[in-house]
Amino acid sequence: MDTPAPGLAFEQPIFEIEQQLRALEQPGNEDPAREEEIRRVRRELAQVTREVYSRLSPWEIVQVARHKNRPYTADYVSLVFDDFFELHGDRRFGDDRAILTGFAKLGEHKVLLVGHQKGRTYKERSACYFGCAHPEGYRKALLKMQMAAKYGLPVICLIDTPGAYPGIGAEERGQSQAIAENMFEMSRLPTPIVCVVIGEGGSGGALGIGVGDRVAMLQYSYYSVISPEGCAGILWKSHAFAEQAAKSLRFTSKDLAEFGLVDDVIEEPLGGAHRQPQQMAARLKVYLQRALREIIGLPREELLRQRYQKFRTMGVFLEGLQDSGGANGHSEDEAESKKPSASRTSS
Repeated sequence: MDTPAPGLAFEQPIFEIEQQLRALEQPGNEDPAREEEIRRVRRELAQVTREVYSRLSPWEIVQVARHKNRPYTADYVSLVFDDFFELHGDRRFGDDRAILTGFAKLGEHKVLLVGHQKGRTYKERSACYFGCAHPEGYRKALLKMQMAAKYGLPVICLIDTPGAYPGIGAEERGQSQAIAENMFEMSRLPTPIVCVVIGEGGSGGALGIGVGDRVAMLQYSYYSVISPEGCAGILWKSHAFAEQAAKSLRFTSKDLAEFGLVDDVIEEPLGGAHRQPQQMAARLKVYLQRALREIIGLPREELLRQRYQKFRTMGVFLEGLQDSGGANGHSEDEAESKKPSASRTSS
């Protein structure tokens, strides 16, 4: 992919140094001191890039996750997988290009790949509805995943969508039911499933292919119940508060790892996946192979039990428990003594 054009405001210091470096690397400049200057500028570029990306706000992470040069599922098909054979259609309505499915090889493993696809050009993006899948897309994904289970193949899901398509036609064809059925069926699909959020992980559109034995995120991706703009529109009646909403939603990879909602965070190359897609692909491939090795040998019953427990315990917490006693740190006797007496409650 091409070098990213200036577009993200916080990256401006990086762009300026990159322009300086390109000027130094132009042919025809035979100054003996040029090589040393190039090395110095490269060191400065790495330092500034590291500093900029070490202090990204949640809203800036959203911008990186949406970067037009960020690798999509189709890019990882060529960079990570071999012998990809695409599968089409849901056998009911049609083929949704917002979700890509097909058989592939990942190292020594034969797998089924499912992933959102946004498209590069405007024509591709329009055909893919900018990565927003219709019900037929989710039904296609489930149909292919069930086929993979039949043949004993693990499933890999790459998530990158702002959300499911919200149009009238999608609703008429059962959008919410299709997503719910996918989540239910994936929870009991008798084959290993690895899910990775590679960009945007928006609402039910992401969850529709997001139930797995391992759920990971790329470092500068986000995974949320709603987009920042949608949240701002509901709470503040204006998209102008999207940055404030992004901070409140706590949807970055760091936040979700702390909450225990994702298993792993895959570190991105310096400057993000959109700057070094080949290196990002190599890291993703290493993670996927490791994750498959961890779960592919588990007995079916144990695999399903662990998957069920993983999602069943999300959101469950115990408040104020300490070693000394029961609820809120008090013993049962203390808790009992603090109950109001019958006479006081009757009055």
